[in-house]
Amino acid sequence: MRTGAGPSGLVKIASGALTALLVGAFASAAMAADGPGTTTPPAATSAASADGGTVSVATTGTAATSPDDPKPADAPPDFLHSIQVDGFVDGYYGWAFNKVGPQVRNFDINHNNFSLNYVELAISKAPTDKSRAGFRVDFGAGDTANLVNAYEPGGTDYLKYVQQAYVSYLAGKVSIDFGKFVTPMGAEVIENKDNFNYSRGLLFALAIPYYHMGARIGYAVNDKVSLTGFLVNGWNDVIDNNSAKTVGGSISYKPNAKSGLIVNYLVGKEQTAEADGGTRNTVDVVFSYAASGKTSLLFNYDYGHDNITTTGPADEAVHSGVAWQGVAFGLKYQANDKWAFSPRYEYYNDADGFSTGLEQNLQEITLTSEYKTPVGLLARFEFRSDFSNKEFFVKDTGATTKTQPTVSVSLIYAFSSKQ
Repeated sequence: MRTGAGPSGLVKIASGALTALLVGAFASAAMAADGPGTTTPPAATSAASADGGTVSVATTGTAATSPDDPKPADAPPDFLHSIQVDGFVDGYYGWAFNKVGPQVRNFDINHNNFSLNYVELAISKAPTDKSRAGFRVDFGAGDTANLVNAYEPGGTDYLKYVQQAYVSYLAGKVSIDFGKFVTPMGAEVIENKDNFNYSRGLLFALAIPYYHMGARIGYAVNDKVSLTGFLVNGWNDVIDNNSAKTVGGSISYKPNAKSGLIVNYLVGKEQTAEADGGTRNTVDVVFSYAASGKTSLLFNYDYGHDNITTTGPADEAVHSGVAWQGVAFGLKYQANDKWAFSPRYEYYNDADGFSTGLEQNLQEITLTSEYKTPVGLLARFEFRSDFSNKEFFVKDTGATTKTQPTVSVSLIYAFSSKQ
């Protein structure tokens, strides 16, 4: 479930401050665009020069270049050189020992079925000092696209196949993005190939959002510290579900090449306008450490609090606070250039039943082995078991149980134009 509290006045103040920062950043960006950092791209070379002369051709058939233009006459425009195309195809077979589709899972949701998890194509142009504008668009389809968009107020099909789409601008050390982008929260991401394990953890599935619609401003303080501010509609909503906005901040600290710490915070009203709920606060902490050339460690902690409104006796509104939190530990051991092994452990406390619909404590243990084939395919073999202190998991017989073991085999093929 992708559905954390401080006074609403704090949100208004933070929202106003971030809006002012956005206006100032865009103004600075506009002035910077006219400064010495900008360059004018050269005109495309053609058979006839701009002054009516002709371009000479060498005896080998290659167009000659003038001393002022070192590029060959048939060179593509700079813009095409700056475009990057990435993508992957991800499929799997899963077996659940309860013989029903696994619960509290994001994308590996099918039992005894060959499934297309996700196919993605991303097109991007990163802004640089010489070309300050940029963009990114990620197209995706499969079970993952369906589930990521399942909570969209605009409808489950609204921009379902567009995971991200935003424009970017770079003004010195300040970067500005506007549009739909994935959340900064969490130790895992939607793209399976970039995670230690095949299945996403409990924290990714239950504690944090998938995406946001709005603006983010990043500032690189130095080569170790960077700051990011957010002003967005809220959790998982291109079309806002209320009139309030969510604000947030992120601090990234990388003291050395081996370790990194990221702290994210979001605050805002996330219930629908009709529900008239309170303010949600969410804190996310991610710490990574490369213990050696072969071993990488990952730690993630999430805490959320919200105030929800329900209907009590005589149809009166009842306001109540809900909280959730969890911790995850991950490890990846790269045995050689082909094989890697990644165990993971998580504990998740849904004390008020907000995330799962039942007041319970969840745990999970995952064991993943990974094999890089000679032809570029990434194969993963995974065993996972989820545990609850309540009879929560459903079996094919209709009975409930405290455990949910599963196994899966997956294949992923990824490509990039920059490789």
